[in-house]
Formats: sequence, C-alpha cells, structure tokens
Amino acid sequence: MLIIEPADPAALGPRTLLEASHRLMIDTFPADDIYALDIADLQGADIRFFAARDGAEVLGTGALALRDGYGEIKSMFTSPAARGRGVAAALLRQIEDTARAEALPLLRLETGEALDAAIRLYERHGFRRCARFGDYAPNETSVFMEKSLEPLETLETRT
Repeated sequence: MLIIEPADPAALGPRTLLEASHRLMIDTFPADDIYALDIADLQGADIRFFAARDGAEVLGTGALALRDGYGEIKSMFTSPAARGRGVAAALLRQIEDTARAEALPLLRLETGEALDAAIRLYERHGFRRCARFGDYAPNETSVFMEKSLEPLETLETRT
C-alpha cells in the first residue's frame, strides 16, 4: 500500500533516491542549469519534505519550499522501478494539500525540457507553463510551470 508521509531527506531511502535524481540531472543538463536542493537545504525550516513508500521501500520523494507568496515544488523523483504506479501523482497531491494548508495561493516549479514525463505529469494535474520566477538564471533547458490553488475551505465546502 502506498503511503505518503513527512520524511528526513538524510534517511537512507530518501537519500538514495535524491542521489539518483542528482545523477540524472548531472547526466542530462549543463551544471549551471541544475537547481536541485542538497540534503541540508531540504532539511530547512522552509521545506516540507515527503517520501512515498510501500512498506519499508521508499519509492519516491517530493518537497514543498515555502516562498514569499507561493510554494515551489522541489526534488520530485520516483524510483525507475516504481514508475507508472501513481507514486508521483500521490506525492503531488500531498504537496498540493500541504500548500493549501499553508494558505499558499500558487504552486510553481522548475523542471527540465528533457524531462517529458515530468512535464506531462504536471500538465495532467493542471500546471501551465509560465515565465521564469525567483532566482533562476535564464537558460535554454528550464521549463517553468505554475498552478493556482483554491483555498482549502473552498474545496471543503464542495464535498
């Protein structure tokens, strides 16, 4: 059974996936175009880090970075063996729920143009391309996306 829960990015399971994600970024993009957070950053007070697991096996990671007026999705990665099982979608739902609970009106993200599956995932979940934001430097490999979030109380009155 898939469980999404807060986690320590330095724990063995999450750390192993984060290292795999960083290797993929290094193999795919120029060094100046990689914006992955390191483990110490992911342990910051402004980060909500989650792991997806089935039993003891960690299948995916994702984080919400609390920014001024919006949340940013960071460190989304699913183990290659677990792809196609809804892990990323479940992590994304948790991140959206957490952003709503933090009263954030908007979610943003940066991903790479070469990561077609990630772009499709975000589009399926209502994200649309947007202009560069935050401290990202102009480059040829980044795709920026955002999604407006309805307040939690609005969603609760519909159910």
